[in-house]
Amino acid sequence: MRAVSGTLSTSDLNTVMSGVKNLETALECTSFSEPKSLKEGNLTAYLHKADKSSGNLNIYANDSKASTNASQVLNSIVQVTLPEELVATIENTTVVFCMIISPKQYENVTDGRIIGVSVSGKNVSGLKSPVIISVRVGPLVSRKPKCVFYNFTSSNFEDSGCSTRWITAEDLVICSCDHLTYFAVLMVSPNNVSEKDKVVLSYISQVGCSLSLLFLVIAVILYFVKWRSSGDQSQKVHISLGVALILLNGHFIMNDLVVNVQTACIYVAVLLHYSLLATFTWTAIEGFHLYMLLLRVFNIYIRRYLLKLSLVGWGFPAVVVILIFIIDKNVYLNVGSSSGNSSNTEVCYISSGVVKNVTIYGFFCVIFAFNLGTLVVVVRTLFFKRHVFPGRHQKRRAKDVCTILGITCLLGITWGLIFFPFGQLSTVGLYFFCIFNSLQGLFIFIWLCLSKSTSSESQENMNTHTTNT
Repeated sequence: MRAVSGTLSTSDLNTVMSGVKNLETALECTSFSEPKSLKEGNLTAYLHKADKSSGNLNIYANDSKASTNASQVLNSIVQVTLPEELVATIENTTVVFCMIISPKQYENVTDGRIIGVSVSGKNVSGLKSPVIISVRVGPLVSRKPKCVFYNFTSSNFEDSGCSTRWITAEDLVICSCDHLTYFAVLMVSPNNVSEKDKVVLSYISQVGCSLSLLFLVIAVILYFVKWRSSGDQSQKVHISLGVALILLNGHFIMNDLVVNVQTACIYVAVLLHYSLLATFTWTAIEGFHLYMLLLRVFNIYIRRYLLKLSLVGWGFPAVVVILIFIIDKNVYLNVGSSSGNSSNTEVCYISSGVVKNVTIYGFFCVIFAFNLGTLVVVVRTLFFKRHVFPGRHQKRRAKDVCTILGITCLLGITWGLIFFPFGQLSTVGLYFFCIFNSLQGLFIFIWLCLSKSTSSESQENMNTHTTNT
């Protein structure tokens, strides 16, 4: 225990958990005649022989001691209840309780406290009656708790199979889980979203993505049937972004159908990650192409321009996803998300917080900054033209506004809503985010149709002017 306790000062959570796991295995094989409470530094352990006739098994613990006898543990901070359903099957089997109080804060783990329970020689999961872990915490102020467990395969905290109940008046968090492993309570920023709002947001997302998918497919068909012959490079870039969004919306809609089928779930998780990266990449390409049109009007020719853009737009996301899959395919899993009550939502997506932060949030931050700068240049250019030509018709000004809105959509600026500090309006922020981004494909379809109509009108006017001349 001393060696394991010494590792608690490290910042590497995986090292700590591996050491505790090895200790747990050793304790399961330890011979003892009566229950034992062990203490070494910031590590507390308790050994107990299960008794079939005891009903539920309760283990109480404070920072220095653990026992099944509540009177022997003053001011208990943690209580673990193993259901009778489990206890009845483990008579005379060693139950090991471990509690880590690490001075290092891992992923907002409350008080650095991680609680583990194991049964010698038994892998416990899928219980009808859950394991209950009650933890007393200090006042949480503006944060809310979430019960999670440590997945040794993905080296990450997850919440699949766990629900959270928070009794604020008693500063008590109650975790209900259908399996045994190492549990912790994470602090997350509250979004104050009611169950009703969650259902509405889910419907908005599904309907919005379905509409986007439908109209983007129509746009692609129209492109190959009617628009392709024009040879417009901008149209080809727009259509490529549309295809990326088709993949994204399609796999998002498909998620609920495959969440319980492991192989299909991994496939959808991989493709969802790829299509999201491809969408972000093509919005960046939209920004780059717009830059070329605005600032390099007289030197826009680049040999095999569209081929090079396509290699970046489709190739870069593929390289990222393939490398991640080769390094650790368990990154793509059935990921559970706590709803804050007894219900849980599962999605096929990225299970690693590091991968998500780097490849999604980090990547998007760079693209968002570039595209936002491009949008600023566009707005300045339009206002400059208005200043130079003050007599422009009001209709033209309205067209400029539509142009800005269309480019905002093409550049994916609405995804930047995730950066906005909504505070108490977080629910409103979520509604805006879901509406604008799930309908991005529909907005792009409208933009394509309007731009094509404007292009045809300009060509017709040019032909008329030539004839008159």
